[in-house]
Amino acid sequence: MLNGIQIFERKEPFTDGIKALSGIPTSILGDVTGRVIGTNGILPVNRSAVTACGNALTVKVRSGDNLLLHRALRMLKLGDVLVVDGEGDISRALFGEIMMTVAKKNGAIAAVLDAAIRDVEAFEDNQFPCWARGVNLRGPYKDGPGSINIPISIGGMVVNPGDIILGDSDGVVAIPPSLALEVAHLGLAKAAQERVTIESIKNGSYDDSWVDTMLGQKGVS
Repeated sequence: MLNGIQIFERKEPFTDGIKALSGIPTSILGDVTGRVIGTNGILPVNRSAVTACGNALTVKVRSGDNLLLHRALRMLKLGDVLVVDGEGDISRALFGEIMMTVAKKNGAIAAVLDAAIRDVEAFEDNQFPCWARGVNLRGPYKDGPGSINIPISIGGMVVNPGDIILGDSDGVVAIPPSLALEVAHLGLAKAAQERVTIESIKNGSYDDSWVDTMLGQKGVS
């Protein structure tokens, strides 16, 4: 790694886990995993509602440089989510319409970048879900270094190659394949519970006495 470049093989997707997690809100998945997973400051750039669930192909690049991101585009396969650690820098865009078009053609279903993107309208026009830290028209450098398919951090969340990435209008979560089916089971149960709660609010039977109980435990009457 004297040149600062590492390229590892992509991880094959855990299709059963992806199928099980698809459609469960990210907020619920965050709740049932202890409220410690999920990105901060990484928001959808699409105007319309977006959702995606797929296999993480991870990329780590130097701030403002996307050379290894171009190399990673060649490795994408159907169902992959391109996940990029750009060190949170938004002074230059790492990903735009041309790269998005290549990613989509190669099978990617979405992209998540802890960095800036550009050509925002193209993501909406092509219905390609994208989450990013910001938008900037300035183009990137192409010098390296960088790494492909290593553990990275985006928006304060660790993502390992092959993690299941689920994104929606609230944000993005990463679930290890080994936990996917268990998390999906918990998520579906939580979603059902929330539907019951919402219905109780609508029909007037909602019970919020737990608030008084919690305050009582803190000495507040």
